[in-house]
Amino acid sequence: MLIRRASKIFTSAGLLLAVCFFMPSISFTQVKWVNVDSSFGPLPKDFHVYKTSSMLDGKAFVAYYAETRLKAKKLDFTTDTTYKRRLTPKQFYEKNDQPLLLVNTTFFSFATHQNLNVVIKDGKLVGYNIHTIPMRGKDTFQYRHPIGSAIGIDKNRNADIAWLLTDSAKRFAYGYQNVPRNLKDSIPTPAFRYLASQKWYFDAAHTKDKPIFKNHHLKKWQMKTAVGGGPVLLQNGQVLITNNEELKFAGKAINDKHPRTCMGYTKDGRLIIMVIQGRFPGIAEGASLTQEAQLLKDLGCVEALNLDGGGSSCMLINGKETITPSDKGQQRPIPAVFIIRRK
Repeated sequence: MLIRRASKIFTSAGLLLAVCFFMPSISFTQVKWVNVDSSFGPLPKDFHVYKTSSMLDGKAFVAYYAETRLKAKKLDFTTDTTYKRRLTPKQFYEKNDQPLLLVNTTFFSFATHQNLNVVIKDGKLVGYNIHTIPMRGKDTFQYRHPIGSAIGIDKNRNADIAWLLTDSAKRFAYGYQNVPRNLKDSIPTPAFRYLASQKWYFDAAHTKDKPIFKNHHLKKWQMKTAVGGGPVLLQNGQVLITNNEELKFAGKAINDKHPRTCMGYTKDGRLIIMVIQGRFPGIAEGASLTQEAQLLKDLGCVEALNLDGGGSSCMLINGKETITPSDKGQQRPIPAVFIIRRK
């Protein structure tokens, strides 16, 4: 069997340019990835599946990832979503004529069943970022306006991760290539023009560090296929977790171990889709955001994005489950999926 190794070495770091959250950690665990194509076949020649049951920082760990070339001619990338309802991954699988791969993606509201993140299908926006979060306590009349992240694939099969402004009145999403700060004001439903006029980015001139990102401009983000989530895990091949800027997980939740779903891409044009099993004590403990980011970095990703995890994490390959879902082994209904299908 083909074995891939991802070295697991974390180094201590602090907050860099006020945009990136590094959790200090030192580990010398070596994760061994084993090719398990035969468990999910038949598979196209440009598509492979890997599994690990290695210990991760001394804890039981189970994860899978699928890998394919973005420019594989016999494969297509797409999405599917619902309106005011949710389907299990298995139901999405049957609805979409049994695709090669299907994985959960966006965060969602249990109350309304709606996506909270971008979804783009065939070049059209069919899901939108939520840009307003009400504050609590003495700031109940104040609102935060985070700019959520997404991973997309354009018509030329190039991948990108960006932070996006979206509006149902706009045909396209508009993106930043650097992490925007979240704005605080008293406007519960700000107009797109108001949000687009703000100085969202951090001005590196006010820091002692060298700037990581140079492009501060809002540009039309024309993707054929895209799904949102957050936070961003990797930028420019480095672990740069934008949890605080995207307002995803409060307090010390960045350190918590959970089931995870994530996607990234490599410099040489490979797409990596990973699911991590969790909430099974002694069997599969899950991973923190920092561990998740390091795993993707070790696989060669230059950019990577966290997606909805927990009980939502589920990836089907040829209709067969990879990890065991954490909701008593049952698939949770979700509102959107990313799909790879044979042409």
